[in-house]
Amino acid sequence: MRAMLLFLTSLTLLTGCQSAYYAAMEQVGVHKRDIMVDRVEDAASAQQEAQTQFNDALEALTALTQFDGGELQAAYDTVNKQYQKSEAAVTQVRDRIDALDAVAQALFAEWDEELALYTNPRLKRESAQRLRATKAEYQRLYDAMQRAERTMTPVLNTLQDNRLYLKHNLNARAIGALQGEFKNLAGDIDRAIADMQRAIQASDRFIQTLN
Repeated sequence: MRAMLLFLTSLTLLTGCQSAYYAAMEQVGVHKRDIMVDRVEDAASAQQEAQTQFNDALEALTALTQFDGGELQAAYDTVNKQYQKSEAAVTQVRDRIDALDAVAQALFAEWDEELALYTNPRLKRESAQRLRATKAEYQRLYDAMQRAERTMTPVLNTLQDNRLYLKHNLNARAIGALQGEFKNLAGDIDRAIADMQRAIQASDRFIQTLN
């Protein structure tokens, strides 16, 4: 199944057509709801990976605050490496949130259009109610993910500032100046991790509503 998903995803990237992707998936029995569940899980997984990376960055920079002499280039390399890894982790989170929202909107549009096909008023009414409830639950999930994404920005900004400062001021005094920035960074990372955890919990709740 995963191999088929990867193949069809690659096909979509080549054609640039989401509707063709969804149609191809339906041909093999995978519907938008299934894709949505997969993408919720993928987004949650990306946030878990970002949590791990932010913790790694925090540990590396904590060690750097104990710098008392040594190879200054190595100190810069540490900050630069953590910035690059953190940026990649955040980009992955953003991409997966976008992919999730794309299939969610396609699913809701299809669901709404197909309400007109019902001939049984009771079933139509129940389906419409289910659609409204699912949309509301998804919006809560999406908002939680967006909040988590926004809290990542200050972390990246601080890592970027530290990286640039060290790059252009590669001396022991520069290391000392950055030690004062550590508390702010630690606080930003704590907030980002907490918001990502809330978004992950919201993902679990949303998946339960679809089952």
